[in-house]
Amino acid sequence: MIAEDPIQQAVTWLNDPLNWTNPGGVLDRLGEHLWISAAAVALGCLVAWPLGLWLGHVGRGGGAVVMISNVTLAIPTIALLTILPLTFLGFGQRPVIVALAVFAVPPLLANAYTGVREVDPEARDAARGMGLSGLQVLRRVELPLAVPYLAAGFRTAAVQVVATAALASFVNGGGLGQIISAGFGLGMATGGGQILAGGLLVALLALLVEVVLAGVERAVTPRPLRRSRGRAARRAASATGRA
Repeated sequence: MIAEDPIQQAVTWLNDPLNWTNPGGVLDRLGEHLWISAAAVALGCLVAWPLGLWLGHVGRGGGAVVMISNVTLAIPTIALLTILPLTFLGFGQRPVIVALAVFAVPPLLANAYTGVREVDPEARDAARGMGLSGLQVLRRVELPLAVPYLAAGFRTAAVQVVATAALASFVNGGGLGQIISAGFGLGMATGGGQILAGGLLVALLALLVEVVLAGVERAVTPRPLRRSRGRAARRAASATGRA
């Protein structure tokens, strides 16, 4: 009998209900993948957004934003996943979440900073003329106007993290990457279809996150500002990768 090629094996593997519902199957791994990704992005937001918003508000620190973003981008995620399990974090999901949070910081930080700096100076001056304090200007004027940029940074970070979270399998962190890792353990002849199926699941999940968050970003951006703010947000995200 002629052996199935990897594509046929992948279709067969995905069509087997037991591969979805058994313990450690697709549904379990999908839940782990989403949890790891959500926790990492949330941790990145807790670190990057307050710093980016404050630096944008005071009007200083643009160089620091680029430096921090470039430094975090320069650290390979796989290197962090190798080092962090040797610390008090141990193996499992915690080092994965921390490593992916570092990976999420650059777009979150850059877009938060840019969002505040792009606020119309006349709106800022008018708020100060009404007697608002600096913190009130940030909270009531700058932050609401920066929301589209925050959404753009969140979208970029989330897609990157979801795609990279497959590396969690290297430290027994769970997620869809475990399916790929298990396939490699079986060998290419037997597990090639499972490897391909796992990679396809990760790609489809990242694409779904991109589509959903693109809709959210569009919804929170006022119609007249969608085109100009979209270009500026993309410039801010890409600038973090250039030294």
